[in-house]
Amino acid sequence: MELIVKKALLYDFYGELLTEHQKGIYSDYILNDIGISEIAAERGISRQGVHEQVKRCEKVLEGYEAKLHLVEKFLKAKEMVSEINKLAGRFQETKEPSLIHQIQEISNCILEEF
Repeated sequence: MELIVKKALLYDFYGELLTEHQKGIYSDYILNDIGISEIAAERGISRQGVHEQVKRCEKVLEGYEAKLHLVEKFLKAKEMVSEINKLAGRFQETKEPSLIHQIQEISNCILEEF
């Protein structure tokens, strides 16, 4: 997965667990694509301070993911839903009964995961 997308997903899932200060800096840097120098000037802190805060946030967010695996589960479910969608499309074309069984198996895996 592309690194920026991964960081954005981590923020989407766990960002509310950061302090307001951390959320502001991290969202500016990752989501709004604002440079470290610009963030530092805007907030009246050093470039090093912004850099350290971004690294600290990344470590915290990755720590949450290591414990909770929400992003991993989300991506896995998204992949399985995509597979269900493909199988449903094939079923509409062929009316092959075995495709329904595959769809049910995948949907059961999703339900068990959550």
